[in-house]
Amino acid sequence: MTGLFGMNRNIGCSLLAALALTLGACDGGGTQAPPAPTAEAVATQTQAAVTEPAKFTPEGIAALEARMGQFVTDGQLYAIHTRLVQNGEIVSDFKTGIVGLEAQKPVAEDTIYRIYSMTKPVTGVAMMMLWEEGKFSLDDPVTKYIPEFESLRVLDGTNADGTPKLVDANRAPTMREVMSHTAGFAYGLAGTDPANTAFRERQILRAPDMQTFIEQVADVPLLFQPGEAWAYSASVDIQGYLVEKLSGQSFGAFLDARIFTPLGMPDTGFYVPEEDYDRLSEIYGYHPETGQLVPVPYPQLQFRKETIAFESGGGGLVSTMNDYSRFTQMLLNEGTLDGVRLLKSETVQLMRTNVLPEGVLLSSLGQNRGETREGIGFGLDLGLLTDADAGGFPHGTGSYFWGGAAGTWFWVDPVNDLYFIGLIQLFDQGGEKVETRDISAGYVYGALEQ
Repeated sequence: MTGLFGMNRNIGCSLLAALALTLGACDGGGTQAPPAPTAEAVATQTQAAVTEPAKFTPEGIAALEARMGQFVTDGQLYAIHTRLVQNGEIVSDFKTGIVGLEAQKPVAEDTIYRIYSMTKPVTGVAMMMLWEEGKFSLDDPVTKYIPEFESLRVLDGTNADGTPKLVDANRAPTMREVMSHTAGFAYGLAGTDPANTAFRERQILRAPDMQTFIEQVADVPLLFQPGEAWAYSASVDIQGYLVEKLSGQSFGAFLDARIFTPLGMPDTGFYVPEEDYDRLSEIYGYHPETGQLVPVPYPQLQFRKETIAFESGGGGLVSTMNDYSRFTQMLLNEGTLDGVRLLKSETVQLMRTNVLPEGVLLSSLGQNRGETREGIGFGLDLGLLTDADAGGFPHGTGSYFWGGAAGTWFWVDPVNDLYFIGLIQLFDQGGEKVETRDISAGYVYGALEQ
């Protein structure tokens, strides 16, 4: 079985574990998707942010940094870099360990990381920039821009001979559904159903170009009728293709011109230039037999230009702590940073407004592992905390988040005017699971003045 970027089964399974977020996101099933959120809903979700947030204690920050460092001293990680920012000021910037076994090079401010699915919020911002320009409506059928999806089929059980039963889609998925994993597309990261199996067997995520990717996706049945459920999917890679169609630029050129350059993110892109390659961290996994941390040598993990199949909106970017901090601060500032405005405040609020039906519980990023939790929703390319107390989370309600397959994670908490980013490079290959995300959240909120 192949996993993300065509890796073997052990690596693919490690990605599933690494993708599980601090906040416990994600699969759900449900009924009909709700209509667009109202202005009142957006206002209700964000009104708590006007309260003056609590400050951090020096003792609490020391405890946070000591605990993050313990992951390295205990041998669970080779390196970690975390950053906590409140009110635009760095409260904690902690890094320790080495990013290369051979070179024994210490983690540095400019270390480059594979951020995988933390690419998804970047793609979402690009889409919403085009939405603000009137290039599409969230209620448009995706077939208006991708006619290849005109004849989508849907899985509907199994025929008597054991073959999958397929029916026509009731309608085309909307752009909102494509941006919220409710369109029905598969991904191939998990699942033995025919759709996810086809993604793996055909190595669709390693298509040679975006057009081929779209054509291959069009030939795979949907998991459910559009709008009827939630499942983590390839829809953000589809959004990368939409950015190209709507802007007339290549996806990478659009991101560079409209997001990375304006925000001052020089080290973020789809590959690492040769002159900067010594700054790319090695990536590790637990040896399946010894349990020891070992480098993962697969060429598709190298992020050299010649190893990139296509510019993946779902997981293709590399970045640094400073670069992703600027992107995250822009989100916390509701679309602006240092005089540069990418999105209107209302647009960022719309991205972090739940679009899922009431009662839908999310877990394990759509992989149906049963780890559902209350209080989690999903907006437009962002996971959300719709009710932190109900889910037992320490974060403020209205926080939003995502993470990456190599263990990177971040969240933004408007109530407490903070964000947190954690950067590591680890695939869990069936070994000891490193709970950096839950643990970091506990220490962050434990450090706030009571």
